[in-house]
Amino acid sequence: MAHSVEVLLRPAVELYTVAICTAAATLCLVAPWSLALSPLLGHGSALAFLTFGIIRFRDAWTILRYRRNIRRLPRYMITSRDVPVSQQRLFVGRGFRWDQRHTHRLMQTYRPEFRRYVEPTTPYRLARRLEERLEFAPFPLSRLARLTSWDTPFNPVRPLPPVGGMPRLHGIEPNEIDVTLPLGERVGHSLVLGTTRVGKTRLAELFITQDIRRKSALGEHEVVIVFDPKGDADLLKRMYVEARRAGREGEFYVFHLGWPDISARYNAVGRFGRISEVATRIAGQLSGEGNSAAFREFAWRFVNIIARALVELGQRPDYLLIQRHVINIDALFMEYAAQFFAKTEPKAWEIIVQLEARLNDKNIPRNMIGREKRVIAIEQYLSQVRVYDPVLDGLRSAVRYDRTYFDKIVASLLPLLEKLTTGKTAQLLAPDYADLNDPRPIFDWMQIIRKRAVVYVGLDALSDAEVAAAVGNSMFSDLVSVAGHIYKFGVDDGLPGVASDVKVPINVHADEFNELMGDEFIPMVNKGGGAGIQVTAYTQTLSDIEARIGNRAKAGQVVGNFNNLFMLRVRETATAELLTRQLPKVEVYATSLMSGATDSSDPHGNTAFTSNTQDRISSTSVPLIEPAHVVGLPKGQCFALIEGGNLWKVRMPLPAHDPDEDMPKDLQELAGYMRQRYVEAGDWWDHQAGPQLQNTELPADLAEGSLQMANADEEKKG
Repeated sequence: MAHSVEVLLRPAVELYTVAICTAAATLCLVAPWSLALSPLLGHGSALAFLTFGIIRFRDAWTILRYRRNIRRLPRYMITSRDVPVSQQRLFVGRGFRWDQRHTHRLMQTYRPEFRRYVEPTTPYRLARRLEERLEFAPFPLSRLARLTSWDTPFNPVRPLPPVGGMPRLHGIEPNEIDVTLPLGERVGHSLVLGTTRVGKTRLAELFITQDIRRKSALGEHEVVIVFDPKGDADLLKRMYVEARRAGREGEFYVFHLGWPDISARYNAVGRFGRISEVATRIAGQLSGEGNSAAFREFAWRFVNIIARALVELGQRPDYLLIQRHVINIDALFMEYAAQFFAKTEPKAWEIIVQLEARLNDKNIPRNMIGREKRVIAIEQYLSQVRVYDPVLDGLRSAVRYDRTYFDKIVASLLPLLEKLTTGKTAQLLAPDYADLNDPRPIFDWMQIIRKRAVVYVGLDALSDAEVAAAVGNSMFSDLVSVAGHIYKFGVDDGLPGVASDVKVPINVHADEFNELMGDEFIPMVNKGGGAGIQVTAYTQTLSDIEARIGNRAKAGQVVGNFNNLFMLRVRETATAELLTRQLPKVEVYATSLMSGATDSSDPHGNTAFTSNTQDRISSTSVPLIEPAHVVGLPKGQCFALIEGGNLWKVRMPLPAHDPDEDMPKDLQELAGYMRQRYVEAGDWWDHQAGPQLQNTELPADLAEGSLQMANADEEKKG
């Protein structure tokens, strides 16, 4: 059985045929008599030679283009205005579907006989070496380096783009097509993996641009929610520019912990389906390892008691109220008891006042020492009168604890609440709904979904990673609760005269999502698709997810719910194997030259020896791609496992940046601040927190005092 082995790394020998055909066609036109042809037959022969020459030139051009792409890919840039937006598919980039042919071609590039077609040419290496030496040369000579480094097609030794990696991974297929993902597949969620500075955020820009501008058949936009822990100014700017281009700037919200003066406000515990969700969102931020688990359960119980009491009193829970009542639960106990007795037993207060008057240091129970006398009197009254109210019983059990003991068991909760309610951050997370003079909008997720809004959530993780994680985790918990409500009752539940069963796509983009996720993220990716939530998560490695959750099985549970995988360059082999282990093995063919000679055993014969030469074709089973290929990806390129396990090799375009003038002045200032504070994703948690903008000015009395101290020090030195 004969096998044809494709070899594209070779000299373009078809050009010899093209030259002969061109010369023959010229001779047929100019001197047909030299070939014993009439002028008419000469024209026909010239046409035949030219036709054959064109066919062979196309074959030669395929070889030449393939060899060029192996070393340097052509540029691929499009402006953001030209990003295709479809109602059916999500545009990813340009590329090709990877199959056995491409594995075969890639294996050939590693063979020593093809090295000269893959490695940089000798003039290229000499030009780079000359640039290194001319860097420290005197002035006139140092300018010569600009000639060799001139980035233009007319420069035969121009440098490669600073993307690193191996261009051959994409150059093995010259015929690219647009790679797209059907929108119906996005409900299965997408995971983008890649190490620092290889294009994850730029890929997010591409996806978010399309999500913001996409319209349904009914003319409605989609919900876009972006979580950005680090704070990428270009991403914020891209979102605003695209929202304005789509006519949605009125539906654009910016929530940023590091810039509270212009940020929208959000109450992470103000909306819930069940009251117990408030305690879950707060206590869920506490450590549950070892002995801390018991303290977390105590904290959950007391926050739940406080939240139930606040709701019964007609107050909306927020971090400030919960902190206030955790520190002093006596006030809440008295306030709730006053309301309860006013409804059920109006004369109870007379007895309580009498009991309070009889109290002194001698007859106060030991466990109630330090409590207010009114609290003790209410407790004594309730112990005499059988009254059943679950909220009142919960508050009563809390105040019966010894004050010192109570402070100890909620000690782990107070630092978290302090972080969430310190400075101007409290205005964002515990908004005053009655303050009509505050222009900053207040939003919740149901409102955002109904308005089809665009939300940018900047968590300023560099300043305080713990607060960023707590707020982001609370937002995820709130979003899971809203998704459950939508799944059961629909988006328009409770609105008068509206009965729509249309599912609204909710596009959630979570950059560095491993720093924000908790146990509640699992039901979001597992069951959120039923409510229209489409999660696109971005992170560096699988270990980041496992380290955050603290459980390998749960980390595998999270990853197993992502149907679409985009793998950029990674540095962890285990992460690369998440892709490569899901791919089959294929057969690749290789040719080998076999030659030999055999001496004749007959000394009197006419044949002294016999020789033979053979071309053998052997096949080898190899993986479709290896982890080393994922590690060697250039920036801006990825392998995409989409549509039920189809492997695509993709390179993404970089949308052109729009000028800052397209943004309002306050957002321009915010973008400038974010650029100054931006840190690469792999390092932001190791940096010390920078100065908070909201705390840069001291109060007048403190500033005056510090100035006096400084003057006194100067006098002493003098």
